[in-house]
Amino acid sequence: MTDYSSLFISALDGSHERSGFHCGVPSLDNYLHKQASQDVKRRISRVFVATTPANPHTIVGYYTLSTLSIELDQLPDSVARKLPRHPVPAALLGRLAVDQQARGHGVGRMLLVNAIQRTLAVSDQIAIYAMIVDAIDEQARSFYEQFGFSLLDSGGHRRLFLPLKSV
Repeated sequence: MTDYSSLFISALDGSHERSGFHCGVPSLDNYLHKQASQDVKRRISRVFVATTPANPHTIVGYYTLSTLSIELDQLPDSVARKLPRHPVPAALLGRLAVDQQARGHGVGRMLLVNAIQRTLAVSDQIAIYAMIVDAIDEQARSFYEQFGFSLLDSGGHRRLFLPLKSV
């Protein structure tokens, strides 16, 4: 049985075996298999992968980070009224996926914590007000909500946010 308690999380590179990753969501699998390296080269997104010490090239989970701005009218009124009247800088956790074999071992939680820590470290150098995530479904939405994320707007979307000052 694989030990997932001491994951190594690093930037995706050519040594990682992407084709063996299967989380069960075709769009997330296809992104890692076919698009992730191109997005990194184009500086569209950064992709971070989790591996185990026993299998340092086998990806057990991944997430992506990029930047975006949030319009004030997307934020809850209670938050927006405390902010300047211009778009607010944020980090986008665009994708987070765990291989089917690694589910139930806390890999998703470790990836999310790493993404938040990485974003907090950058926010010491570049202003980032919040982390934004687009939950792919209700199960993902529940996962993020247990970490303090809340709905960004009421338009029926699954976009959630977490102000970094609350971390």
